[in-house]
Amino acid sequence: MSNPLKLDPEKIIDTISLLEKRISDRFPDSGLKKVCHNFLQTAQDSKQNIDWISKPNLSLRIFAYLVILVGLGGLIYSITYIDLRIENTTLSNIVSISEAIFNDIILLGAAIFFLVSLESRLKTRRALKSLNELRVIAHVIDMHQLTKDPNLTDLPESATENSPKRTFTRFELQRYLDYCSEATALVGKVAALYSQSLPDEAVVRAVNEIEVLTTGLSRKIWQKLIILNESNTNKSKGIK
Repeated sequence: MSNPLKLDPEKIIDTISLLEKRISDRFPDSGLKKVCHNFLQTAQDSKQNIDWISKPNLSLRIFAYLVILVGLGGLIYSITYIDLRIENTTLSNIVSISEAIFNDIILLGAAIFFLVSLESRLKTRRALKSLNELRVIAHVIDMHQLTKDPNLTDLPESATENSPKRTFTRFELQRYLDYCSEATALVGKVAALYSQSLPDEAVVRAVNEIEVLTTGLSRKIWQKLIILNESNTNKSKGIK
């Protein structure tokens, strides 16, 4: 039976590292380079988090089991002290004893549930925190392409005093938008690593939200690229 397909964290990190180098080669002083560098660090931290999530926390489990055993032992030990002799048994005693045992069982059950689910909740909390960082990175990448207008003109007099500075050539703008699109897509891939390692409902929902976000942002970038490519084609044909 073949192994199920899985995303490889190392390959994703290598791809992000290569993207950072490509951005650094072409736009060494750009803010996008700094964002990609931070993204690379976040991806590396995510790999460490995922490694921690994937492994059982033995110390926490041993502690939880010991506490549960102590609780069960205490409950059983307290039951042995109940006077079950018929001559000492009254209706009021039976009611009070039953109520005490029932309360102890409820409290012990709640404690067992808390301890058994503690590891999962700790892992979920760490995953959600990292996913929120990835969501922020996606929005920051979007901010860097937000003012990049594919309908740029070569005439500087068309710009107003408050217009964004347009220092890129058409080719540079195309490469810049390509890099933004790649980085946005990679954010979704890093996020998917968490749902792959921890199929918790809250984690899966957060990952789906990030994938929807990055898909929408990539679609906006590709719309700009299509406009830019059409503009370049028309210019090469001499169409105005």
